[in-house]
Amino acid sequence: MSRVGEQVGEQLQLGSMPTRLFSCTPSRLTTFDCPRRYRMTYLDRPTPPRGAPWAHNTMGAVVHLALHRWWQLGRPKRNPENGGWLVERHWQHDGFRDLEQSLTWRSRAKEWVEQYLRGVDADDEPVGVERTVGTRTDRLAVSGRVDRIDGRDGELVIVDYKTGRSIPGEDDARGSLALALYALGARRTLRQACRRVELHHLPSGSVAAFEHTDESLQRHIARAEACAEDIVAATDTLAGLLNQADAQASPTAAPRPPGMTADETAIADDLFPAVPGAQCGWCDFRRNCPTGLASSRSLDSWSGLAEVAG
Repeated sequence: MSRVGEQVGEQLQLGSMPTRLFSCTPSRLTTFDCPRRYRMTYLDRPTPPRGAPWAHNTMGAVVHLALHRWWQLGRPKRNPENGGWLVERHWQHDGFRDLEQSLTWRSRAKEWVEQYLRGVDADDEPVGVERTVGTRTDRLAVSGRVDRIDGRDGELVIVDYKTGRSIPGEDDARGSLALALYALGARRTLRQACRRVELHHLPSGSVAAFEHTDESLQRHIARAEACAEDIVAATDTLAGLLNQADAQASPTAAPRPPGMTADETAIADDLFPAVPGAQCGWCDFRRNCPTGLASSRSLDSWSGLAEVAG
């Protein structure tokens, strides 16, 4: 066969190959809201050092764990008081100003959990608690872990716990990419209809809900796929440039150290630009990002513990 014939054959084979799926979680996709943060989280090696732990993240993690473990208790032990006991048992002090502040917020988180569980039917077993679900599209293989999946009237309901300062509303439930992907993942994994998603805000006791349609879910799929395409394009371009630099290096040169050179970092910053704003103050990589430093002020690790605001 001639060389031209070989090239045509190769092109036909490549054309018939399936599209490479981008494997991700909803969190990975939403991290690309700031491409610079995405790069530092998932691509840079060694990973840049993160800032100090945030107290509000510590509290949220403990509340989620307590609600998870509560459903694992035997039925006679599923009472609100044991929910509070689980908060105390798993409490951590990371990020708080001092022990006094930590214990104050432990007490507050305990009250939230106990109050929330007073409105929960302990006999109504969820379909899943901390259940991993996943789905595929033409471009994505996405999976994630759902706080709780309820079964109501023959359909599945996605429940996501929230402990932040802002009280979520219907727009938050409707616009959440993660909740939409969880609903699609629950459909595929558990093979039941799933349209309703809910945000349960423990500090206020409120529930924000939205009933998805096929059209609204399709909009979220399109949004997720567009994000994935941008991630793959930037990642592949950066990898190509770094591989090219390695290939051009002298064979006698010393092995390059981990990380990127200053010139390579400048290229990476162009491919993965920062999205500056007040939110940069909350970024774990702020001290490694000149753009973030210039656009935000330094925050104490307990700054996210302000009272709930509507």
